Amino acid sequence: MQMKRNSILSLTPFFFFFYVSVLGQNKALLQTPFEKHKTNYSASYVECRDWYKSADSAYQTIQVNDYGLTDGGHPLQLAIYSADKDFDPVSLHHKNKMIILIMNAIHPGEPEGVDASMLLLRDIATNNNWTEIMKNVVVCIIPQYNLEGVINRNAFSRVNQNGPEQYGFRGNGENLDLNRDFIKCDSKNTKVFESLFRDWNPDVFIDNHTSDGADYQYTLTYISSMQGSLTPELENYVRITLTPAIDKRCSRDGFDMVPYVECMKESPDSGIAGFASTPRYSTGYTSLWNTISYTVETHMLKPFDQRLKATYSFMQACIYEVHTDAEKIKALRNEAIENRIKQNEFVLQRQMDTTKFELIDFKGYEAMHKPSLVTGAMRLYYDREKPYSRKIRYYDHFNETLKVIRPEYYIVPFVCQKAVELLKLNRIEMQQLKKDTSIHLEMYVIDDYDNNPGKTPSNGHYMHRNIKLHSISQDVEFHKGDYIVSTRQEGIAYIMSALEPQGEDSYFAWNMFDGILQEREYYSDYVFEDVAFRFLEQNPDVKNNFENKKKSDKAFASSPKAQIDWIYRQSPYFEKTYMRYPVGRITNGKFTH
Repeated sequence: MQMKRNSILSLTPFFFFFYVSVLGQNKALLQTPFEKHKTNYSASYVECRDWYKSADSAYQTIQVNDYGLTDGGHPLQLAIYSADKDFDPVSLHHKNKMIILIMNAIHPGEPEGVDASMLLLRDIATNNNWTEIMKNVVVCIIPQYNLEGVINRNAFSRVNQNGPEQYGFRGNGENLDLNRDFIKCDSKNTKVFESLFRDWNPDVFIDNHTSDGADYQYTLTYISSMQGSLTPELENYVRITLTPAIDKRCSRDGFDMVPYVECMKESPDSGIAGFASTPRYSTGYTSLWNTISYTVETHMLKPFDQRLKATYSFMQACIYEVHTDAEKIKALRNEAIENRIKQNEFVLQRQMDTTKFELIDFKGYEAMHKPSLVTGAMRLYYDREKPYSRKIRYYDHFNETLKVIRPEYYIVPFVCQKAVELLKLNRIEMQQLKKDTSIHLEMYVIDDYDNNPGKTPSNGHYMHRNIKLHSISQDVEFHKGDYIVSTRQEGIAYIMSALEPQGEDSYFAWNMFDGILQEREYYSDYVFEDVAFRFLEQNPDVKNNFENKKKSDKAFASSPKAQIDWIYRQSPYFEKTYMRYPVGRITNGKFTH
């Protein structure tokens, strides 16, 4: 039988925090590790896992499943609250239930979401105040995501943070930041998440964090889907209706909200920047699927129990507003899916416009300078004896700097296995060629790119940036088993972000096709000299271009090696696949095979 919570604890959202002693005496209630240890404790891996197992046993409306194995071989839990005890995502979507997915401890040193989610889940399961709200809302919780980081427990790696007593480490077992892994998907954790995410197709996603950076009065800040990452109608709803409504509810709980504080210069007085949530981040990835996404960022210097309460408040407010606007959100998401399938132009790159901003109310502390006791140089500090409330600039407008017209189809060679694996993982619909086929289509040739050889890699990669390319139309031999990807499907935003090489977080940018960037065949000068002479004689247009280049380019004219190499690259002997991006684009007409 489902357990019922002591009625005194249901008076206000946070009333239970002040009745820990009551909870300790009530054997019918499932105490959390936070409650057992009082205010400054976050659950360990074993404590969290065991608590959720107990919740599964205690409450018929809660089911806890192991969804797959992480990099360290640990099972990743998913807890589901469903009032009508239906735990099948397909069935729930058919019933038009609203699905909210909450993720904790992607950065395990930022753990308040771990403990707040336990309290929230138990409150939902036992408090009658939730009964009406949860009739059409299903809450899914990933209790702890970066399990290897959670297990790497310590008390020192977050030197700027005020508690808890112990917490996990930001990097996973391979020292990767999992909140930079979502489109490149190097870790097993991310593969499990993407399978889970595509199974559940949540309407709203919440990723719980703790901030770094400036000091200010707020406990609660947030990041919502990046401007332009959702369809205009859905984005307008989030910015104009949903986020202000969540803000209003959190304010009633004593937690005013402000956008995540990323200072334009030294302090918030210089203005704060909108966060560029590209698809490497959880909110950037989930937005590709028309999911309303939030990152909760509580302030590192506030006491742990206050950060926990603020996180609880945000999740609670979000659930309530999703319940209230359920039909509208469903309609907007369905409309967004249809509109994206019809959309013909997609933005691949955006850049913050520093000429556009809005003035927002901000409660901060005066940024001051004084001599450092360590170095003697002037250092920044925030004077908490000098709080202020004033308008500051919020730069959250991003210009569209690169757009691409969608093709009707992409063709992905079978041999590009990492790309194929990720497309399949994300349930992208594909067909395979039934036989070897020559296809006339558009191919990209990479002209130039930057990366950082010899410098610190970006999350395990030397990413390609400032990619320059041109397209050519040619006949290309594709082979039986190669994949045809229609762009007229729900995953179009993901497809374009992944397969267009100039995308901010494309597969190419994350090094999945680096084999094309090296020549595999070459020539001996003394052998090719005679071949080069005959080739020029047989191709007068090439010979004419060669002579003109010598006249106009002094360095070229003085370098026999450069001249021979230039001829080689014009000849049929030069390998056609060098610097040619292997994914083809069919830009018009139907494809048959």
